[in-house]
Amino acid sequence: MAKKLSDWVNEEVNEVKDRSVRWLSERFFFRDPMRSICSDPDYFFAPADGVIIYQKRVRQDESVIEIKGRNYTLREAMREPDYMVEESLVIGIFMTFYDVHVNRVPYPGVLSYRELDSIDSFNRPMLAMENALVDDLTIDHDTADYLYGNQRVLNKVESWELNLNYYILQIADYDVDSITPFDLKKHRPYQQNERFSQIRYGSQVDLIVPLGGDFDFDFIWEEGVHVEAGVDPLLKIKHHRK
Repeated sequence: MAKKLSDWVNEEVNEVKDRSVRWLSERFFFRDPMRSICSDPDYFFAPADGVIIYQKRVRQDESVIEIKGRNYTLREAMREPDYMVEESLVIGIFMTFYDVHVNRVPYPGVLSYRELDSIDSFNRPMLAMENALVDDLTIDHDTADYLYGNQRVLNKVESWELNLNYYILQIADYDVDSITPFDLKKHRPYQQNERFSQIRYGSQVDLIVPLGGDFDFDFIWEEGVHVEAGVDPLLKIKHHRK
């Protein structure tokens, strides 16, 4: 369930933080706990366990975040030439080494995916962001250089119920570079909160929901809150008034 960052670190991270890297890697990191599948058409749920490090409304060429004086835009993030929506909601969830790394579908629909080429030739580590979150209990966007260069997969989900396509952007850490779909078949229907993929070691998942259709959306949590995939809703869906 959703918790303040400090509460999550105190209650769940500190009890395993002193374990060896080998133990964490072999016996903790790859856990895939049983979870009841929630279903509520009034919400988008979290696609990943982790800390909300940003959430906002942006246009394609507007900054999602600023990294050391450089803007990181939605167009750079998605590299999707056919994405012509004027404005979107973006929620970035950073998964630390201590999080479950199984990703889930936030709202039912038909999923397809494609791997995106890196912006630079070298992937970047996510350790600085992780240390800021777990050790300092802060969000330091200046450490988010990995958003430009690391391996990423863009998942598109076609929602017939909402009459829109939304996106799940997965970003992998440089030292493992592995985003693993559970089903290689594309254009397959998924239920809400069904497992669809895993990212190994440090990683990030962004939920991107276009605006301007038949619905409005409200953020539920603040930045710095730790959420769990398939358990915690991120967006409340509201019908437009006719």
